[in-house]
Amino acid sequence: MNNRVATLGELLLRLKSPGFERLLQSHQLEATFGGGEANVAISLANFGLPVKYLSAFPENPIGEQGICFLNQFGIDTSHILRCGQRMGIYFLESGVNQRPSKVVYDRDYSAIAEADIKNFDLDQFFEDIKWFHVTGITPALSQKAADLTLAVLAAAKKKKITVSIDLNYRKKLWKYGKEAPEIMRKLVKKADILIANEEDCQKSLGISLPEIDVSAGALNNDHYSKLSHIVLDQFPDVKKLAITLRVSHSASYNDWSALLATREKIYFSKKYEIKNIVDRVGSGDSFAAGLIYALIARQSDEQAIQFAVAASCLKHSIPGDVNLVTLKEVNNLLKGDESGRVQR
Repeated sequence: MNNRVATLGELLLRLKSPGFERLLQSHQLEATFGGGEANVAISLANFGLPVKYLSAFPENPIGEQGICFLNQFGIDTSHILRCGQRMGIYFLESGVNQRPSKVVYDRDYSAIAEADIKNFDLDQFFEDIKWFHVTGITPALSQKAADLTLAVLAAAKKKKITVSIDLNYRKKLWKYGKEAPEIMRKLVKKADILIANEEDCQKSLGISLPEIDVSAGALNNDHYSKLSHIVLDQFPDVKKLAITLRVSHSASYNDWSALLATREKIYFSKKYEIKNIVDRVGSGDSFAAGLIYALIARQSDEQAIQFAVAASCLKHSIPGDVNLVTLKEVNNLLKGDESGRVQR
């Protein structure tokens, strides 16, 4: 496939306590990189697609290491603007059993949050691009970042590029004076493919159903079908809506599935019972990447939602933000190989 994908977002320095320790329990942190849009870009590159990444990194050793991190996966980093004083950071304490994971953000005044749209050459960036992906994380950082996201989306639509948006609501980031629906509803009007969970629909779009209670321990497909119809009715230009369906029995044990709604039909995926979760951070990004890949590969809608859920199921077994799985491994799971037996 010659379809080239592009993403816009912020690469973060991820600082995590070792294993399942409390934050700073042993006075050390594991340093890696991650971030929603970068996670999607890397997954797509691992699946064999050429990917460009649009961002802004500070011109310091941390920024240099960030570029090296992306380059090792074959990501085109030539359009990353070098400016600003700092890279965003997030601290992670991984939960286990009944203790939830915790995230602390340190992202104020990061390079991408302060970047100016006039410093990006969008015509050159979008040359040869077929698909463009963003999330609701970047526009949550600052008014400048929201303006940048909207401008880049408008440029993509002008060039008739397919646009996907993962709503990715982050309550801790929306603090510059705007409510999420005020910004996100404008962005979603530019989307062809929309990705969300039930909280994203409620908090990012202001759409909710009282019948949906994720704490109930079970999900009702009829309720999510109704939610899908409401979202698609309110955004007539959205062609497909994917909603991830997670039942969290504990931090270590989740049920994982999803639906894909078109204007003609709703497809529900297989449900995976995931026990002994290693790291669920980035699982939504791996789902988005799986869906994008499958749709670019012209899989049917039913095949696409099954592929996306299988790819993201495997992510729960991998430490770090990034889904380091291959197409073969995803396809093996789709064929029913769930035993986890040693491969010799």
